[in-house]
Amino acid sequence: MRRRARTRRAATTAALLATAVTISLAAGCTAPDEGRNDGRSPDRTSEAATAASVLAVKIDNVRRAKPQTGLDAADIVYVEQVEGGLSRLMAVYATRLPETVGPVRSARESDLELLRQFDRPTLAFSGAQRKLLPLIDKAPVNAQPPGETDGAYYRGADRPSPHNLYLRPARLMPSVPGADALTTGFRYGATPVGGRADTSETVRYPAAEFTFSWSAQQGRWLVSQDGAPTVQTDGRRVAPATVVVQYVTIRTSPYHDSLGNYTPYTETVGSGKAKVLRDGRAWDADWKRATPADGTAFTAPDGSPVNFAEGQVWVVYARTA
Repeated sequence: MRRRARTRRAATTAALLATAVTISLAAGCTAPDEGRNDGRSPDRTSEAATAASVLAVKIDNVRRAKPQTGLDAADIVYVEQVEGGLSRLMAVYATRLPETVGPVRSARESDLELLRQFDRPTLAFSGAQRKLLPLIDKAPVNAQPPGETDGAYYRGADRPSPHNLYLRPARLMPSVPGADALTTGFRYGATPVGGRADTSETVRYPAAEFTFSWSAQQGRWLVSQDGAPTVQTDGRRVAPATVVVQYVTIRTSPYHDSLGNYTPYTETVGSGKAKVLRDGRAWDADWKRATPADGTAFTAPDGSPVNFAEGQVWVVYARTA
């Protein structure tokens, strides 16, 4: 396996999460702090990322946010459902950093569980709902919203706010941590035996749609969203080497937006079914993540690992039927 799992976090880190998730939430309507300072106290100390930490960036994915910037440099792109049946991306960077990433948007409660698999990752986000901020503060992440590090963010002039907030990753990361920081449990290697020919897969959310089409010429899966090709601001098509459709429980969280739409919570700890796409083929797989500090293992029915292709991985969280 190219990427070896790190030593799991110490018991003190687990205690931090346990404290965070048990914080009581006050009743009442809250609105997300999208695209502005998140309201933390001014004496909060900015924390530089360590060389061993990945950078995770929450990326806007609505129509006005496209085309996006810096997606192709990510090692992993997670797709999650958010309010109103829309989608949002979390791009994880370990082996290279683009000059710019964005547009950057707000964090969600599910992100804290998902990120526990990494060793104190840096989380770049535009803000969060007020009641979620204490959980972020206590989570084992290096939280980096606007205002935390000088010069890390800027507003673009090509689209309206809040869809124009961009990150300069080099301001947060002293160097790229390398592939060993990707403690995801993913296995990379030769094409697994079996599988079936599959050149197109579509995943639908209530108000968003993703289609992955195999390109034999590029040896990659071309991404389309809502019927349109997913391209970056430089015109390049987004094309991961491996796509995972992971079937999970998506439940209602305690948070909602200003319109009363409750935020979905995507459960990434547990077990379930998945579909792995690589090399123009599909494999039915089982997934398992025993604790938040663990990565996710994908195995065939006989228990053997389902290897991913070298290159970018997209993980799309789809609701279990």
